[in-house]
Amino acid sequence: MTTYRRSAAFIALSVTVATTALTGAATPPAHAAGALPALDWRPCAESGGPAAQECADLPVPLDYRAPDGPQLTLAVTRLRSDRPSARRGTLLVIPGGPGSSGVQRVTQKGEQLQRETAGQYDIVSLDPRGVGGSTKASCGLAPEDREMVNLRSWPAADGSITENVERSRRVAEACARNGGAVLRSLTTANEVRDIDRFRQALGEEKLSAWGSSYGTYVAAVYAQKYGRHTDRLVLDSSGDPDPSRVEQGWLANMAVGADDRFPDFARWAADPAREAEGLRLAERAEDVRPLVLELAARLDREPKESTTAGVPLTGNRLRQAIQLALYRDSAFGRLAGLVQEARDASVKPVLPAELAGPMPDQDAAVTVGVICNDVRWPGNIPSYRRAVAADRVKHPLTAGMTANITPCAFWKDAPVDRPTRITDEGPSNILMIQGLRDPATPYSGALKMREAFGDRARLVAVDHGGHAVYLGNGNACGDSAVTTFLTTGKRPERDTYCAD
Repeated sequence: MTTYRRSAAFIALSVTVATTALTGAATPPAHAAGALPALDWRPCAESGGPAAQECADLPVPLDYRAPDGPQLTLAVTRLRSDRPSARRGTLLVIPGGPGSSGVQRVTQKGEQLQRETAGQYDIVSLDPRGVGGSTKASCGLAPEDREMVNLRSWPAADGSITENVERSRRVAEACARNGGAVLRSLTTANEVRDIDRFRQALGEEKLSAWGSSYGTYVAAVYAQKYGRHTDRLVLDSSGDPDPSRVEQGWLANMAVGADDRFPDFARWAADPAREAEGLRLAERAEDVRPLVLELAARLDREPKESTTAGVPLTGNRLRQAIQLALYRDSAFGRLAGLVQEARDASVKPVLPAELAGPMPDQDAAVTVGVICNDVRWPGNIPSYRRAVAADRVKHPLTAGMTANITPCAFWKDAPVDRPTRITDEGPSNILMIQGLRDPATPYSGALKMREAFGDRARLVAVDHGGHAVYLGNGNACGDSAVTTFLTTGKRPERDTYCAD
């Protein structure tokens, strides 16, 4: 679910690293059983980020059922209010993913968020377990199994999933063999516990939060479990919180999201303004979709050599490039250029960086780990074959990937925590904001989150395409609704709509 290219790898590390991290913390520090340690803040400004950004390390139990046992380390960050007299609390930025960095998110958005909220908050975040500067996990996967088009289960050209089954089994076995206790601890439930430990270390009674993409689910679970410690919560681009499916449902919903969003690209690519740029794909918007589907089918039959040695442009790489480009209007040009290069016999296409090589092993481990640890996935292989066949007919843009088997079908360890059911019980302090044409967390799924919250939430629907809304796509109406809520606590009296 992504912020988001790594979150796009959600189904979009060496063993030594994970073992060392655990071994080094085998003897818990003296503070583990008693009071939380003071956070030792240090400057950590990066180029292009806030000059006043600070970082620290937060110890957390590997297993909260054994709080005095081994500890992990989380990288945490803070941007203190630049107007102390106006400060009213602390705002937690919850990144997407699974697999995105909260520290990086504050580097990217901290100053803008500080301006929007007029210094009313200290802005904080953390790198979840397995991410960024926090303790890592490893599955020790072969490079080919870390390719985005392989880690995400794109079926073969003929719709077969035999190779997907073999790879999913291989990945699950590698994670079971190499991941250890750190990998098993990568769950939404533990991220929520870690957030509350961070709150306590900050000395705050309550947290406000802005969660994006997968971070909306983390925020929702936190609101359900620690409602008395919540202040003002913004859920930006939410998925269906159905506790029986969780990430499996999010993956399936991406087929709907692609169908919702692709017409935006088609209109852009058929606009006469693209002619001078060499990016106009068709004279009519309705011709763009069949054009790219036919091109993908041709690349299935005859992959085309790219500028990356040994990595051809295949039909599935083109389909994955489409998925990535639908997240942002600014990526439309790159996608149209790739299509034009694929159609030109004299040109070698330039692959997007995300598709030109394998993901780092640690990134692959955290994305697979969280989705497989959160909930048990079905293991019936014939049922996946049937689902893929149906999905390829109904949703050709995603060609069965969103219904396909993943390593979770062969995961060795049962979930430790039952997924949390989101309900209408708790403070009425949640504002949801959602684009109508979101390729990753479609509007139809967000409505399920809205329904679960009942009167606890209000929903601002924004007539815009792409993934993530607040401070992300230039919609003044949507940005104003969120900023007003964060700075005054006022929500719309009822669900509302913002035109593009």
